[in-house]
Amino acid sequence: MKSSLVIVGAFAVGCVAGWLGLLPAWVTGRGLSLAVLFALMFQVGMGIGSDERLRDIVRTVSPRMLLVPLATITGTLVASAAVALLLSRWNVWQVLAVGSGFGYYSLSSILISSVGGASMGTQVAAELATIALMANIFREMFTLLLAPLMVRWFSPLAPICAGGATTMDTTLPVITRFSGREWVFVSIAHGALVDFSVPFLVPFFCSLS
Repeated sequence: MKSSLVIVGAFAVGCVAGWLGLLPAWVTGRGLSLAVLFALMFQVGMGIGSDERLRDIVRTVSPRMLLVPLATITGTLVASAAVALLLSRWNVWQVLAVGSGFGYYSLSSILISSVGGASMGTQVAAELATIALMANIFREMFTLLLAPLMVRWFSPLAPICAGGATTMDTTLPVITRFSGREWVFVSIAHGALVDFSVPFLVPFFCSLS
């Protein structure tokens, strides 16, 4: 919870600094955002590739285990498409690009603002990147806060699916506590697989918009 609030605070400070014109042109230009995107993608690859748990995940992955991240991805995209029917400002592909963050707020928002600008325009991309950041932070916070109720009302898998890409790190402790230690490995594998889908699905839906 604390880390999410810190991220929201940093985002708010950046918005205020940009609005007041306190930032130099090289900071607000497209070049820096692309450099940050490339650095973040490299870090994501390094983080996944160097994780010692990855070998165990790959070695023991089974078709049944793949159903959990598949359910998360499918459910999120279906819900995002349903929400898009209620909106007139953004089309279904743009809403799906936002939903495809699956809780990975930093990567999804940067991908939308950097990659989506070419297909949907800078202004729309900036709007959707902001929405993606907030929506994915809220997804993480709701998982942290509502995990015990999800387990009680639905099943131990409910907070895992709700957590999306965060179930291998930030929401793992609360999932371990309320779902049980027997779900730890499923949670880590789920987070890694959903995490891996974000760099592919977000640019894909951005290109369709």
